[in-house]
Amino acid sequence: MVRKIPVLLFVLFLLVSPMHSTEAKTNEIAFSFTGPRDFTVGEELTYVVKYYLLKFGEIRFKIQSKKVVNGKPVYNAVAYMDSYSGIPFVDLHMIYESHFNEAIFSNYFKGLVRKKEYTTFTDYTYDHAGAKVKVRQGKVNPYELWTDSTGYSQQPFQDGLSIFYYARAFSGSKKSVNLPCLVNEKHVYAKINFYDNTEKAHIDAVNYDIAVKHLDGETNFVSVYGLTGYFEGWFTDDDAGIPVMAKLNVIIGRVTVELISWKKPGWMPPKYH
Repeated sequence: MVRKIPVLLFVLFLLVSPMHSTEAKTNEIAFSFTGPRDFTVGEELTYVVKYYLLKFGEIRFKIQSKKVVNGKPVYNAVAYMDSYSGIPFVDLHMIYESHFNEAIFSNYFKGLVRKKEYTTFTDYTYDHAGAKVKVRQGKVNPYELWTDSTGYSQQPFQDGLSIFYYARAFSGSKKSVNLPCLVNEKHVYAKINFYDNTEKAHIDAVNYDIAVKHLDGETNFVSVYGLTGYFEGWFTDDDAGIPVMAKLNVIIGRVTVELISWKKPGWMPPKYH
């Protein structure tokens, strides 16, 4: 099973917050989202994860496709997470795939973790009409199925990738939410506070200050590199809402996740004036 949520994804964030109740906070997520930001098919965003001068690795996000299912749009996104070679105690190679709907909640999730011996997989398939979620776990090459079960839920969930796009979609919206997430077959929550004031941020990839919207939150869930507790993210103040930076607490201290390259025709980070 995928036991870890990667550092930028939560950014990116988002992990799971210090919510101890498993009862859905549906009144806090009842709003719908009818027009995703500029989620362009083919868009690629690449980030570096660093601790002071030490760079751990990279995360690359890509929008693979957009389809219409039952009259509604569904996006297919993939994230590739790889640590750099030679980093002590860190050997991470993962692929996350998410199909998320127009409300930016998960319809399907698959995670692959490449280990020295074999590659493991986890996938969640959501039947929202039937209030069910099917969970499968196993390994590939050779294929072996370890878990094949179905659970019931009266609420939609975020997965480890869809929540990245949810944060993009609602950046600058001035609200706080407790998002239900399914992580390691447990119902948990990510608390995110969105702010609408425009700030400035700077990254090495451009030579000017960028206009951004800020969000923050908190989690007591422990993830990759010991990721837990308070986090912050800064998203471009434009139609794309692209995260340019995040600061996260991990076991060794506070790490930074920073945008280093992108493939998005005609787009540049907006200037702060």
